[in-house]
Amino acid sequence: MTDQFTPLAADFTALAAELAPVEQEFLASLRARLERDIAPIVDEHWEAASFPSELPGILAEQRACGLGFAESRPFENSAVFRGWVAFELARVDASVATYVGVQNGLAMGSIALCGSAKQRQRWLPAMAAGDLIGSFGLTEPESGSDSARGLRTTARREGDEWVLNGSKRWIGNATFGDLTIIWAVDEADGQVKGFVVPNSTPGFVAEKIERKMSLRIVQNAQITLTDVRIPADHHLEHATSFKDAARVLRETRAEVAWLAAGLAAGAYEAALKYAVEREQFGAPIARRQLVQEHLVIALGNVNAAITLCARVSQLLDAGEQTDEQAALAKATATRLMREAVAHCREACGGNGIVLDYGVGRFFADAEAIYSYEGTMEMNTLIVGRKVTGQAAFV
Repeated sequence: MTDQFTPLAADFTALAAELAPVEQEFLASLRARLERDIAPIVDEHWEAASFPSELPGILAEQRACGLGFAESRPFENSAVFRGWVAFELARVDASVATYVGVQNGLAMGSIALCGSAKQRQRWLPAMAAGDLIGSFGLTEPESGSDSARGLRTTARREGDEWVLNGSKRWIGNATFGDLTIIWAVDEADGQVKGFVVPNSTPGFVAEKIERKMSLRIVQNAQITLTDVRIPADHHLEHATSFKDAARVLRETRAEVAWLAAGLAAGAYEAALKYAVEREQFGAPIARRQLVQEHLVIALGNVNAAITLCARVSQLLDAGEQTDEQAALAKATATRLMREAVAHCREACGGNGIVLDYGVGRFFADAEAIYSYEGTMEMNTLIVGRKVTGQAAFV
């Protein structure tokens, strides 16, 4: 029996009802699978800072990766639809959505946007099928927001090989994955270039970052590259400058905005359930005016973010999305998310910080989403430069 699609309660203005029937059917199936097999285990893994080994297989079966690429998509679809996929994933758990964002948007996206036809065919179908897990290595221990100028990882061409040296930090999926897209400065011309590096290559070491307080399920790594040798054809053919890395980030930034909206929706749903069931002074706290105010503010934030994300994704479908529009979506959606989860946490009182009630996990995870893939400050400066005509980065 096919799962029936219905707009979520958090989608108060029912924007998802405008999706094509095949897209709605896909979302209904994905939602049912996530709620059945993933939602019951995420608190346990979050507390243990462990990754569910079954997750890649489940998501591959649901075809959650490769939706936007000709080599791996199950049907023609829109960027708006792919945003809703990120929303549905994050509504259950932000770490699950982040895993897909790294695998699909950053790793596969680098190959799709910067690889040759042969490279796309070599890696994308296997990654969509879950046979290869990928990571995206741009951020370094001493270079985050200034990656355009501050990368220290180097690449040197020696005959039919490239030799890579340096380090990367905050690299999701890298502790257990199969390959990593490494962005490094070519010693010959000073340009940033992209490389597909198998994690099993001698000299490649990925160490898990411990003691995180957010996105604890995501297995972030510090990567050390010591004379890592890869074949020449592992250089992504069209990744020849930092502008190519920025192109990948532009296409994924709007999906992170969708992820933020989905995380806020998950927090809202958990807070609403708690408010309806929790009784104080002889009645559900949902009857109290101040609790309703918390819930309505959160709901409004979710729907404001959805509306902005949908429009920016429509622009991407039309080939008209700009860096500044993607940056505005990410900055605004994450700001609205942060405020929404705070109201949801407050509506739950002390139980809002306990994993058993759901909201606490969303509350903690929101902090990482707020900062990754372009901080609020950097995205603000990107938009600010556009609207004022003045660059204020340094």
